[in-house]
Amino acid sequence: MTTAPNRTEPLRLPPPRQGWGNIFWTLFGLVALGALLVACAVYTAPPVVTDWQIRDTARPVADARVTDGKCSTKIVLHLCDMTLNLRTPTGTVVRRVNTVFTGVHVGDYTIRVLADPARPDLVTTDLALDRLWNRTITLLVIAGALAAIIVAALAAMVRNRRAGAGVMS
Repeated sequence: MTTAPNRTEPLRLPPPRQGWGNIFWTLFGLVALGALLVACAVYTAPPVVTDWQIRDTARPVADARVTDGKCSTKIVLHLCDMTLNLRTPTGTVVRRVNTVFTGVHVGDYTIRVLADPARPDLVTTDLALDRLWNRTITLLVIAGALAAIIVAALAAMVRNRRAGAGVMS
């Protein structure tokens, strides 16, 4: 029986060659994840921030209504899109809000429209305020996971490119 000589350096295998097709699909996936991250920042984060601003002063409003509202559930992730209208002495405030939260729920949601009397432009719902911590944590986890995946994928692409070119890091 022969024994292999002791090696002092680790054995490294080069990564599989990446053709243009693999690079294209990787970049396509990164762009899609980046678009989801931007959607979180544009559609989900602003209502969370404004709800934190008015959480203590929001009151039910009689002259408000939901003109368009829909909730959908993806396993335990709830996505609610609503258009809220509030008549004020200076005109009608129309605000489209996106509420994303987690939890187990079966059935319909009943909501009331709320607003801060000092800032009626920040109209919201009791559903949004009741789940404010849940929404905040959900947003941070989803955005953090998307950002981490994007950074990890970019780092892996750079590392594989360097390894494929023969540069050891």
